[in-house]
Amino acid sequence: MKKYVALFGSCMFLVAFFSMYLMLDQLNLHGSLRSRVSMEMGQSELDYIKDKMENLENDIHHNQQIIDEIRNSVKQIIGGENNSLKYLPVQRNMSPMVEEVPDSFVQAKIETGDCSFVERQGEHRDDVQMLDVFDIIPFDNPDGGVWKQGFDIHYTDHDWDETPLKVFVVPHSHNDPGWIKTVDRYYLDQTQHILNNMVDKLKVDPRRKFIWAEISFFSMWWDNIDIDKKEAVKKLLENGQLEIVTGGWVMSDEAIAHYYAMIDQMIEGHEWIKRNLGVKPRSGWAIDPFGHSPTMAYLLKRMGLQNMVVQRVHYSVKKQLAKERQLEFMWRQNWDHGTSTDMLCHMMPFYSYDVPHTCGPDPKVCCQFDFKRLPGGRVNCPWKVPPVPINDNNVAERAKLLLDQYRKKSKLYRSNVVLIPLGDDFRYDKAIEWDQQYGNYQKLFDYMNRQQSWKVEAQFGTLSDYFDAMWDRAGLQPGSAGLGYPVLSGDFFTYSDREDHYWSGYYTSRPFYKNLDRVLEAHARAAEIIFSLALAHSRHIDVPSFPAKNAYQMLIGARKSLGLFQHHDGITGTAKDFVVVDYGTRLLRSIMDMKRVMIDSAHFLMSADKSQYDPEMTTTFFDMDEKRINHDALPEKPILQLNHHYKEVVFYNSVAQARHEVVRLRVSSSTVEVQDASGKVIPSQTNLVWTAAQDSSTTEYELVFIANVPPLGLSKYMIRDAGSEVNNPYNAPSQITLYNTGSPDSSVRGVFHISRPISDNRDFTIENSRLRAKFSGATGLLQSVTTVKDGKETAVSVEFLMYGTRETKKDKSGAYLFLPDGEAKTLDNNGKAVIRVIRGKILSEVHVLMKHVEHVITLHRSPGIDGWSLEISNVVDIRDQRNRELCMRLKTDIKNSNEFFSDLNGFQMQRRKTLSKLPLQANYYPMSTMAYLQDQDTRMSLHTAQSLGVGSLQEGWLEVMLDRRLNQDDNRGLQQGLLDNKRTPNQFRLLLERRHQRTSSSNGGGGSRQTGVDYPSLTSHSVSQLLNHPVYAFIRNKLPGEGPAGDVKLSGSFQPLVKALPCDIHFVNLRTVHAMDAPAPTQEAVLLLHRKGFDCSFPANGLSCSTSGGKVELEELFADLDLTDIKATSLSLMYDGQVLNSKSALQLDPMEINAYRLRLD
Repeated sequence: MKKYVALFGSCMFLVAFFSMYLMLDQLNLHGSLRSRVSMEMGQSELDYIKDKMENLENDIHHNQQIIDEIRNSVKQIIGGENNSLKYLPVQRNMSPMVEEVPDSFVQAKIETGDCSFVERQGEHRDDVQMLDVFDIIPFDNPDGGVWKQGFDIHYTDHDWDETPLKVFVVPHSHNDPGWIKTVDRYYLDQTQHILNNMVDKLKVDPRRKFIWAEISFFSMWWDNIDIDKKEAVKKLLENGQLEIVTGGWVMSDEAIAHYYAMIDQMIEGHEWIKRNLGVKPRSGWAIDPFGHSPTMAYLLKRMGLQNMVVQRVHYSVKKQLAKERQLEFMWRQNWDHGTSTDMLCHMMPFYSYDVPHTCGPDPKVCCQFDFKRLPGGRVNCPWKVPPVPINDNNVAERAKLLLDQYRKKSKLYRSNVVLIPLGDDFRYDKAIEWDQQYGNYQKLFDYMNRQQSWKVEAQFGTLSDYFDAMWDRAGLQPGSAGLGYPVLSGDFFTYSDREDHYWSGYYTSRPFYKNLDRVLEAHARAAEIIFSLALAHSRHIDVPSFPAKNAYQMLIGARKSLGLFQHHDGITGTAKDFVVVDYGTRLLRSIMDMKRVMIDSAHFLMSADKSQYDPEMTTTFFDMDEKRINHDALPEKPILQLNHHYKEVVFYNSVAQARHEVVRLRVSSSTVEVQDASGKVIPSQTNLVWTAAQDSSTTEYELVFIANVPPLGLSKYMIRDAGSEVNNPYNAPSQITLYNTGSPDSSVRGVFHISRPISDNRDFTIENSRLRAKFSGATGLLQSVTTVKDGKETAVSVEFLMYGTRETKKDKSGAYLFLPDGEAKTLDNNGKAVIRVIRGKILSEVHVLMKHVEHVITLHRSPGIDGWSLEISNVVDIRDQRNRELCMRLKTDIKNSNEFFSDLNGFQMQRRKTLSKLPLQANYYPMSTMAYLQDQDTRMSLHTAQSLGVGSLQEGWLEVMLDRRLNQDDNRGLQQGLLDNKRTPNQFRLLLERRHQRTSSSNGGGGSRQTGVDYPSLTSHSVSQLLNHPVYAFIRNKLPGEGPAGDVKLSGSFQPLVKALPCDIHFVNLRTVHAMDAPAPTQEAVLLLHRKGFDCSFPANGLSCSTSGGKVELEELFADLDLTDIKATSLSLMYDGQVLNSKSALQLDPMEINAYRLRLD
């Protein structure tokens, strides 16, 4: 036996020696050709060869160590030392001495016909395209008279002879769930009194009406009132005096909220209404979000609502639409080839939703009819003409004055029905205001209605009253086609309420919490899905010990926390400091709860013997690979303490396509072995963990390897400390080069070699088989990206810059407004930044340590989608600045003209035009998940893990705002600046794609001229999922009383789907439905699927899935579970549709989000 082992060892030694000889020979060949190469190649090619040679030298050094160990092992074997057998590698299967990472090229298979949707975008039809409106408007802002931002309105007394003017005055109270006060304090101080008064005062007169929007507040109040008051509320709803409008948990922001969270907070609100009130909202009411997105119109339409009202739109846009009587329109999605997304929308025409700006064009007159401002109160009229109580002596004059405003307002619309909101923030909290408003207005209405020659019918109403009257005047059923209103497509960003005051600052304000919001969103979605699967499997095999009730209560709390933060003063970053702390505390608590839900669910699903599953233990079965000690702290990764026993780590993939991507863990050893569930050792890389510019930890290291995780599934990996087993060709330490650190030298830290060369400012590169990234030797910042397949290089230079704020005017940047003092200035770094270059077998990185930014670019050597883009990570800290806003700018040679694309709510792309007639701040737009530049050949996409502001101020430029620190209020009600900055993480992915076929949208700047719509590629959609739906790691804990290897056995994987979903279908959620009578789960779940539109002119690189024409076979969905009681439903579950069976196929149209109720057992 010894002879065979000796022979084996000798053969391996000879193979390794011969390999080294060939490599040395190749190295000499490089040296002999160097002079000729210098003549034939440019500097970048020489640097590329230099990097390759350095890597080759490192490989030789590593191989020499292996050869020495083999030589020693052979000597020991020949000498009769049997124990030396333990030094031989296990399960290596005669692998090469340095195991290579699999790096195959794959592309998605696109079914014939799946590209036709994008190719048909020219079929879209509209009457008003917002891109064209912006081209038409001069933005000169002339004085319009009493309607300062508009124009004089004229009418004759005979305009209503044929059809009387019908006036609906709609009382309302806008309640912010957090702004100047926390949601709880607002409830205690004001909201509960508003709602209590509502019940008492509406009962006084059946002609009184009221609308309410925010279910978060309504639910708090409902939980604190008695059964008699609840019955009184239901009666008010039944007889039409009270109407719930929109019915979401909050009045959501529409610029930076993600569509998942927008849907989820609507489901939470509508399900609460169903359980407690038994009504269905019919109309949307969005009077305070700072700009409006067509995504919200689409969602409301697919939820079953028929109409909507919006308010905060650029004053010049309102004026233009008012001139053409287009303030009421059918809002159609840019991507809609037909009419199915048409949503009737009413736009309020004037400055604000308060009483002075809602009765008509003259706020001086309208303020006189806000009876809360009667003399002696705390609120007065700025125009110095106060209201007066209505009596028999003045009612004629007062009624005529008010009717004049009603008539003028009605002339801006096409019907003889006019909407007059009557309310403001937290109105009607005092009983006297109800008496003042309702009593005085009823006298005015009674008088008007008695004057037959006036041709007017005035009354209190709800939104449904108003819209039903509109449809009735047209002779149509509500929601039917043929109303004859103009069709409008596009969005309403960026909002400006006056002068050049553009509300583009809040796109970025408090980015730390925008990031935390997206972290909770990802955790909540992942927890919803894995919990629903675990609950179904526990029922299927009858395991009652699964802690469903406790987990579900945590899910309910997370739904409410996430929903609350979507409020238009929450995620926007426009609340008081202590209110933000309240939001952040709720977000963090829910993040921790979602970790627990995922851990308990994964424990059950991965248990080899589920019948023995026992959740009752003193410690959790798993730990997550990230912890947060406070709501305003950066996450910390726990260290996996290794020894010679294998530690188990389980990875969870919450998307419905398989994941093959790089994962990163913190471990206690620099020499590690990783096995997959089958026991096969897989390649891995270890990196230093840096504690300062040049210092690293001696007790903590980073472990990197490629994990394969099934769709919606779990995979187990085993990790151990390899100790002195240096002949492990599967684990390699990274090689480090430090620049700008002082005198040049080299050093060794354990297994890591660190070089500090003389800085000669020469550019350097990192690469994989797909991309080569070139960096400046002087700054360490990215300069260009080359696609290896075609050898094309695209200039992509990264810069960091600072904007200041105006100094000469009283109006300055604040939480809402971006008012820069001119062009941005390059960030002053106070000398050269320290640059770290880390090269490894699985990933390579460039670290640049600047004064205000820790900037890292990572390139993965992975067969999955993560190998096709550059990862950009910034940790931003501007706490020592005053009135500064930090941005990252990418300067490219892409010929995009003055156009670029940014996403709306992660749901659709919108073409943007940078207009020279607008100020810099007007050319910033919201970016929830991505933005891109493109020309005929190339597209560069910047994907983001959090919402931020983005602009393309010159051709080839794309810049994103990273953080804002501002000393003053911007006079929009917050009454403070932004001075609570944190060390803030920003994560991006930079994707460079070459167009392989021309389409109608590939000319110049991109999208179709008719619609302004465009689509990401399938690869781009998947890159976005990398950031927004990360793979989660669960680290196995040793339980009390367990042996070293653990007594509870885990399965190798959990694969819940029969097969992966098609590439273009996103598994939005699997949400367990709330019981009607208790905070407990039911056997029913709602499945939400989104079929994404994609651009076929770019190859679908890195994807092993295929498309299917939008078809999903229910039989091929969930494995080992029975599907019953299946029916289509509206997006918020209000209206059920077609009944299906388990043999049915779901059919999704491009861009559509579909919802299905089903029972999983």
